[in-house]
Amino acid sequence: MAARSLSRLLSRSLSSSSSGPAASLLRLPLALGRKSEGWSNTNRFSTAAAVEELITPQVSINHTQLLINGQFVDAASGKTFPTYDPRTGEVIAQVAEGDAEDINRAVSAAREAFDNGPWPKMTAYERSRILLRFADLVEKHNDEIAALETWNNGKLYDQAAKTELPMFVRLFRYYAGWADKIHGMTIPADGSYHVQTLHEPIGVAGQIIPWNFPLLMFAWKVGPALACGNTIVLKTSEQTPLTALIVAKLFHEAGLPPGVLNIVSGFGPTAGASLASHMDVDKLAFTGSTDTGKTVLQLAARSNLKQVTLELGGKSPFIICEDADVDKAVEIAHFALFFNQGQCCCAGSRTFVHESIYDEFLEKAKERALRRVVGDPFKNGVEQGPQIDSKQFEKVLRYIKSGIDSNATLECGGGRLGSKGFFVQPTVFSNVQDDMLIAKDEIFGPVQSILKFRDIDEVIRRANATQYGLAAGVFTKNLSTANTLMRALRAGTVWINCFDVFDAAIPFGGYKMSGNGREKGIYSLNNYLQVKAVVSPLKNPAWL
Repeated sequence: MAARSLSRLLSRSLSSSSSGPAASLLRLPLALGRKSEGWSNTNRFSTAAAVEELITPQVSINHTQLLINGQFVDAASGKTFPTYDPRTGEVIAQVAEGDAEDINRAVSAAREAFDNGPWPKMTAYERSRILLRFADLVEKHNDEIAALETWNNGKLYDQAAKTELPMFVRLFRYYAGWADKIHGMTIPADGSYHVQTLHEPIGVAGQIIPWNFPLLMFAWKVGPALACGNTIVLKTSEQTPLTALIVAKLFHEAGLPPGVLNIVSGFGPTAGASLASHMDVDKLAFTGSTDTGKTVLQLAARSNLKQVTLELGGKSPFIICEDADVDKAVEIAHFALFFNQGQCCCAGSRTFVHESIYDEFLEKAKERALRRVVGDPFKNGVEQGPQIDSKQFEKVLRYIKSGIDSNATLECGGGRLGSKGFFVQPTVFSNVQDDMLIAKDEIFGPVQSILKFRDIDEVIRRANATQYGLAAGVFTKNLSTANTLMRALRAGTVWINCFDVFDAAIPFGGYKMSGNGREKGIYSLNNYLQVKAVVSPLKNPAWL
């Protein structure tokens, strides 16, 4: 199945609806305001999902160890830690807990594979073929991998199986295409010299990925690093360690040599810090919170000044202008915030609405949130699963309380669903002011803050008045307005009349404290290459 953007799925839902904005963003069968067939007790903040018998995924967990030098091995300490089902809070499996000693073993394997192994010395075409075989294997095991992703993360199964896994496959095919197109230049110079540049792999890359999109973040980082000929030590999130191990097994089935890709599960202060500060790691890539990103950058600087790319937090504005089609704007703004349980670094978490349409938008946004179906992410018709864990669940509820205490108006939601698992009601606040925590901090949950603005100059100033600059959205019919805003907003991505359009070729990254460097597309290759200038004299050249 070809990869499709989330926004295209949203657009298809909007265009095919005969009675208003569609409730489904991923071709789910739930009609607006109606109960899903086969789940008659689920509608409007239903608690049925938390108390009914949940679907047990039909997938085996065969890999819970570390992957070092092509072998699955226990942690050197013998320690394990539990990984949980967010639907229930119950343990799924015990996973090997890597620490500094395991990072040392993994880095040693990666270094040996880079310095003496076949991977960097293969032709680029041979590397490309391995990446393509890997993509084919993932595609073959799509449903099994998607089920494990949903079980460990809580995201919708349809989202994982029909959108994220196809995106994953597309990303690796994209980078397979780049593998044999990386080359330097011949440069004219003053004088009788031949000057050329070589684009060389940087060496051993350390990579740390988050829990909200485990497989996609794997692809964003592993794909370009391998295409450029590097070797890798990847630290997975302690919340979601399982799917990286199953796809790594498929990578070796595709012919990846031992030591090229090593995976260590563990915790940030131990495994993560050891990787960031390791003296034999040449490059570090991190996706996570801004505060942790600062720590990672400090550790890298204090060790060997390894190059670092960071994709960090966001508080993205979604600006809805006075000429907007309100029904469409409501649906896209809803998607921009609530997608993936609100657990997106680029979520449109500050919804700025022009004062002339504010009241109409607010009423419809509230109605849309009330129609949002929360439940078991394996069930057809569900739009929202649980938050990732108890810590994130409690954090979201604290921010909701903060909004209430700050005198924002709670329009709907505001609490948990059921007594089991980490389900949060879709929550909408109005009368939100810029100095409130819910308007400043990254909540990472299903909490929509709707703010009023008067004119373009005002909303530009307010939208940019944040430490973040990851993404922004604009909804308008006016091309001049769109052009003004796209240039004025200080963000790495600006979506016009859409949101969350991701493609293998579109670069992604932030301004300000949302990070540095870009992932995906041609720009991501620069993260994993060194440029070497080679100069040699010419004797009696025929031309210069």
